[in-house]
Amino acid sequence: MLTVDFARFPLAPGDRVLDLGCGAGRHAFECYRRGARVVALDRNAEEIREVAAWFAAMAEEGEAPEGATATAMEGDALALPFPDDSFDVVIISEVMEHIHDDKGVLAEMVRVLRPGGRIAVTVPRYGPEKVCWALSDAYHEVEGGHIRIYRATELLAKMRGAGLRPYGSHHAHGLHAPYWWLKCAFGVNRDGDEAALPVRAYHKLLVWDIMKRPLATRLAERALDPVIGKSFVAYATKPHLPHLTEADDLQLRADESAAAAK
Repeated sequence: MLTVDFARFPLAPGDRVLDLGCGAGRHAFECYRRGARVVALDRNAEEIREVAAWFAAMAEEGEAPEGATATAMEGDALALPFPDDSFDVVIISEVMEHIHDDKGVLAEMVRVLRPGGRIAVTVPRYGPEKVCWALSDAYHEVEGGHIRIYRATELLAKMRGAGLRPYGSHHAHGLHAPYWWLKCAFGVNRDGDEAALPVRAYHKLLVWDIMKRPLATRLAERALDPVIGKSFVAYATKPHLPHLTEADDLQLRADESAAAAK
């Protein structure tokens, strides 16, 4: 299940891609399939081992084109072990809401992104996330859990403050918001209880949708994304010049206002 829309965020074969906070590796795997030179980085050593194993399996099965490379490594998002301007593309998906020093993470991503490079940032959307927090303290009051809820304008302003130039945004995973509301309402840790039957039933629907991708649910999600999409996705570039023109600044503010209105 991808949150970044690669139709809006295209990759070229050979692009150097950093998937920061890669988790289970979903975006890293897709970039590898598209011919990129991928580095998947996460602080969770167990997940990194699993991602590395999947990269190896993909290579053995010929799932990546010639010239594509993939590396999985453990690391700290606030102290990336790469020189300046190392990557053409940086992806950070559903990570910023976990990190206290989000400005520090943005600064590190901008540092390792080459001028003219592109970045995709995804976070839980404000409205659906507020519902989850209201329904369940256990949803977010856990070690390593969500520590903030971003408004679209806040995230775009922080990206702009880090020197990035946002150029587009959208919402994703409209079918997934009701699942998380059900999970929070019935208890985030009660999946096996009889009381959680609606949660398990909805989960089966989501798994079926991911595996089969039927037209009916594709159309339903397309209609739901703008209304209750679980994730907010923002795309930006790192300008070649360190300072934006007045026209650029006005356009960025217009983008932020449009995102806030959604």
